[in-house]
Amino acid sequence: MLKSLIVILMTSVLVNNYVLNRFLGICPFLGVSKKLNQAVGMGVAVIFVMLLATLVTWPIQMYLLEPNDLGYMQTIVFILVIAALVQLVEIILKKYVPSLHKALGVYLPLITTNCAVLGVTINNINDSYNFIESIVSSLGCGLGFLLAMVLFAGVRSRLETSNAPQSFKGLPLTLIAAAIVSCAFFGFAGIIENLFI
Repeated sequence: MLKSLIVILMTSVLVNNYVLNRFLGICPFLGVSKKLNQAVGMGVAVIFVMLLATLVTWPIQMYLLEPNDLGYMQTIVFILVIAALVQLVEIILKKYVPSLHKALGVYLPLITTNCAVLGVTINNINDSYNFIESIVSSLGCGLGFLLAMVLFAGVRSRLETSNAPQSFKGLPLTLIAAAIVSCAFFGFAGIIENLFI
């Protein structure tokens, strides 16, 4: 059991990274990765929301939607739960960490529409994970999101001081760098599973 949980965690962080492999959550990835402290703050907020969303949506799916043949309502219910949780996180940050709330700005409410959070909750159900596996998967996906944000914040800080051609400055160079970072993560495919066989 522990071995399978470790595989789920490591696979979620490195192999099936929601930003760099599944290309979910690109908006905050590109929007909040200019400064390291903002990237870390967004990453921690996403981890928190992913874990909370899984804690709430998995029981809703298993004990409410499926037994009552309401599986077709999954996406709508999950979006409503995630929106409520993001509002909760925003209220908590505004009250207890106002500097981070101000730094995240408009990107904090965007966690509501962050498809990575919705993707994690739905994929945990689709992958037939039990409750503990779903929590571990969500933690791994959140840590993978944080890792991608921190790595890309470092890359973007280097890009600002680079001597790039004028036509590449700004968004084109950012997208090229994101593609290169994404390609680097494809090298992890198959490694994690083979380590634990």
